Amino acid sequence: MARMTVKGHEFNELVVRDSYDRRAVLFKNNIIEILRKIGVVDDDVDVSLQRVARLKGHATASWYFDGHYMQFSYKLLNKFIENLYVVSKVIELEVKSLLNEEITSAEFVRHFSEEQDVEKEQKKARETLGVDKDCLDMELINKNFKELAKKNHPDAGGDPEMFKKINLAHKTLKRELS
Repeated sequence: MARMTVKGHEFNELVVRDSYDRRAVLFKNNIIEILRKIGVVDDDVDVSLQRVARLKGHATASWYFDGHYMQFSYKLLNKFIENLYVVSKVIELEVKSLLNEEITSAEFVRHFSEEQDVEKEQKKARETLGVDKDCLDMELINKNFKELAKKNHPDAGGDPEMFKKINLAHKTLKRELS
């Protein structure tokens, strides 16, 4: 079975040939159950399901922990169900690390803490770097970043504010896609 690595965690890829929607509900319930283990109440967890889980789609889970808004999303695979599986697996492995005291609460928060308008920031970052609003190609993002950074670098007479904006956009997309 093929393996994949996301956010530093390695696990088996999901192979689904049927019951996509039922499995999506199971993954949603799994995320809620996992987060319960660290004291997150069900009402503080939001995992939106797509109407048809076998189609392409962005999977996101968000919750509140220790006074912080937390979120993890994944959209690099071809089916919503596969992306939701990755979200479930990463959250499961991070919670396990927290419970086994391999990471601290502060590290857990840092791994998932997001501003509530993160998707808007990601869209703005794509615009800044001149890539398509749905672009997931890190090579193209890096290429555009390097060209824009070189053109706007303050040492080369460029605009320092634009240079900062380009760097922030690159960091935003790098975090999303790694």
